[in-house]
Amino acid sequence: MVKVSRRGSDLDETLTAQPCYELVGVLRIPEAQVGPVRAIGRRVAVALLALVVAVITVYLGRDGYTDVRGVPLSVIDCVYFATISLTTVGYGDLTPYSEFARLTNIVVITPLRILFLVVLVGTTLPVLTERSRQAWKIQRWRSRVRNHTVVVGYGTKGKTAVRAILDDERATKSAKDLVVVDTEPSALEHAAAAGLVTVHGDATRADVLRLAAAQHASAIIIATGRDDTATLVTLTAREVAPTATIVASIREAENQHLLKQSGADSVVVSSETAGRLLGVAATTPSVVEMIDDLLTPAHGFAIAERDVERGEIGGSPRHLSDIVLGVVRDGHLLRVDAPEVDNIEAADRLLYVRNTGK
Repeated sequence: MVKVSRRGSDLDETLTAQPCYELVGVLRIPEAQVGPVRAIGRRVAVALLALVVAVITVYLGRDGYTDVRGVPLSVIDCVYFATISLTTVGYGDLTPYSEFARLTNIVVITPLRILFLVVLVGTTLPVLTERSRQAWKIQRWRSRVRNHTVVVGYGTKGKTAVRAILDDERATKSAKDLVVVDTEPSALEHAAAAGLVTVHGDATRADVLRLAAAQHASAIIIATGRDDTATLVTLTAREVAPTATIVASIREAENQHLLKQSGADSVVVSSETAGRLLGVAATTPSVVEMIDDLLTPAHGFAIAERDVERGEIGGSPRHLSDIVLGVVRDGHLLRVDAPEVDNIEAADRLLYVRNTGK
C-alpha cells in the first residue's frame, strides 16, 4: 500500500491562493465614506470627460463624416454627433462614411458609449461595481502591507488594545496599519466602522493569518475569549510569523506557560490583573486611578520605553531626570533597584514614566 502525503503548506493555501475577487467579503479594506452629492458629482465628471474625448475624436476626423445638409461639420456638429452617439439616440443625420471614421467609431466612440452609460446608470449595478473595486483594493493592499499589527479578536480586550495603539502619540501605527481577524460578523462591522482592515475567519488556521499578511506583520495581538483558542492561535501565528512580536491574553495564570511554550513573547493574565486591581481599589482607589492613567497614553502619564542616551551610559537609572521603573537588558526586564543595572549599558532600553502632555 502506497501512502500518499501532502505538505502542510499545500493545505494552508486555500485562501491565499484564491483570486482577489473571491476574497471580497472575507478580506475587507476600509474606504472613506463619500456623500451622495459628491458621488453623483464624480459620475457626472467622468461622463463629461467621456463626452469631451468623443467630441475631440469626431472633430479630428470630421472630414470622414457626412451631413444630410451637405455642409462640413462644425464644432457644434461634432458635439451634437458625440452626444447622440454616446446616448445611443442616433438620428442618422450625421454618419461616418470613410473607413477611417468608421474604424474610429468602433475603436473609440463605442467604448466611450459603454463607459458613458455605465457611469450614468451605474447605480443599477452596485454589486458588480463594488465587488470589482473591493477586489482591486484587496490586490493593492496585499502587495503593499508590511510591518503592520494583526489583532485576533475584536471583543472588549481587542478594542481596548487597538485604542491604546492608536492613542499612543509616539507610535507610528495608524488605523490602516491594523488588521482585525474575527469570526463574528458584528465584531468585524464595528472594526470596519473604525477604519480597520478586517478578515473574517478562524485565526487557528494558517491560511487565515496569511490572508491577514501575518507573515509580514511586526506584531500580533491575540485577544480571544478562550485560553485554549489563544494557545492554538499562538502556535499557528508563530509558525506563520517567526519574527513577529506575539502578545497574548489569557484568563487563567496556570495556562501562562503554555502560551510561552507556544511562542508568545508576552502573556497578559486578565483575571489575575483584574483581581489585583480590585483588591487594591478596596483600600486605595487612588492607586488604581494612577495605574489606569499610566496605561492610557491619550492623556496624563504613560509608561514608555526608550533607548539609552549617550550621556547616560555608565550611570545609574535612579539618578536620571526621568522616573525609570526598569531596564530591559538582553530581552529581560530588570527592576531599577537591581544591582546589575547600576551601570547602564549602551544596548539597554529604559522603561520610564512619560508625561504625555509634553
